[in-house]
Amino acid sequence: MAESSRIKQLEEEGDVAADYLEGLLDIADLDGDIDIDVEHGRASVSVFCEDSGNRYLQSLVGRDGEVLDAVQELTRLAVQTKTGERSRLMVDIANFRADLKKQLQEQGRDAIETMKREDLEAYEFEAMNPFERKVLHDVAADAGLHSESAGVEPDRYVVYTTAPASDEESVDSAEDTEEN
Repeated sequence: MAESSRIKQLEEEGDVAADYLEGLLDIADLDGDIDIDVEHGRASVSVFCEDSGNRYLQSLVGRDGEVLDAVQELTRLAVQTKTGERSRLMVDIANFRADLKKQLQEQGRDAIETMKREDLEAYEFEAMNPFERKVLHDVAADAGLHSESAGVEPDRYVVYTTAPASDEESVDSAEDTEEN
């Protein structure tokens, strides 16, 4: 598929998702602005509220993002129903995922520093969801380290090793990208 055609498809996914989320906000009687973007080969939709209104959106995030995960899956289903295509759309509400991504990037960089300082050959993280693992895989790749996911859902986790990262994305990292 040509790049411009793919971008157009992703923009359509974002528009469908935004319409669905606007309806959800109306049903929940919540105010929120919606931002649509295409980044890293997928549509991304963020719901936020200016003037400290994000605290009202927390009900759509839930504890540890559990409600947000459900909202994302429902939004993906709405997009699939409308477009006929499976969507890898990302939904963020009240900057939950954006803030989490920053924390995970810092955690990944700290792990790399620990590996260097303590001369470790490997570093294992706690179990994480696919989104979180993907962020850690990206940090490792940027640092030239090898990373892989190990374990079985829901207990999959990331392992950094000192083996250099390959030019091709690892199968485990690719699986994490598809799942989130």
